[in-house]
Amino acid sequence: MSSRPVIVGYDGTPASERALRETAALLAQHPVLVVVVWEAGKAFDLATLPIRGFEPPPTVLDIRTGFELDQAMYEAAQRTAQHGEALARAAGLDAESLVVADDVTVADTLIRLAREFDSRAMVVGAHGHRPLSELLLGSTSRDVVRRAPCPVMVVRDQASARDE
Repeated sequence: MSSRPVIVGYDGTPASERALRETAALLAQHPVLVVVVWEAGKAFDLATLPIRGFEPPPTVLDIRTGFELDQAMYEAAQRTAQHGEALARAAGLDAESLVVADDVTVADTLIRLAREFDSRAMVVGAHGHRPLSELLLGSTSRDVVRRAPCPVMVVRDQASARDE
């Protein structure tokens, strides 16, 4: 990827698709890195959570099944990233995609990548949080806005934008 890309957090939702379209409209002259963050090991975490308090989990996940689920989640993240890159390219952007496994928050991962790539800007989609939508951004977009080392554009999904 050429220097100083615009990083677009992408998860396949309408808000992230709109973020790509807005990026194309406003920042088309810059290279774009479409980033999908996935949580490696999440299958193991979900299978080992107790139902209440200290009760054992309802099912025990064997190692092979856990690895297969983790691999399936990674492959889904790859497909999502490829889809995001294709949408970005169709919108006229010079785009590449990147799938990142991380055990911290999505915001932390995006901020780390912005620093590593010396990003010109970041773009994230904000999902509607109905009653609180006027007061708060989602936790990912809020954290990115607060701590990013570069300018951040937050794009709401089309439905949230129409509701106001």
